[in-house]
Amino acid sequence: MKFTEMNLFGVYIAPIAWFLLVSWVLVMGLRRIAAQFGLLERLWHPALFVFSIYMIVLSSIVLSVGR
Repeated sequence: MKFTEMNLFGVYIAPIAWFLLVSWVLVMGLRRIAAQFGLLERLWHPALFVFSIYMIVLSSIVLSVGR
């Protein structure tokens, strides 16, 4: 796939913006699941954990779409 800009009502949006949005939605779902099981309370730094999961999900999306 070529990473080209997408036209959204006359505004060109970079493809990474869509990837950021999709990964944010996925991480928010995973965060809710982790909060229900009490995983976030057992961590030393929950924000760092959520950020690292966000980066893993984002890089996985970019790598899978780029192939």
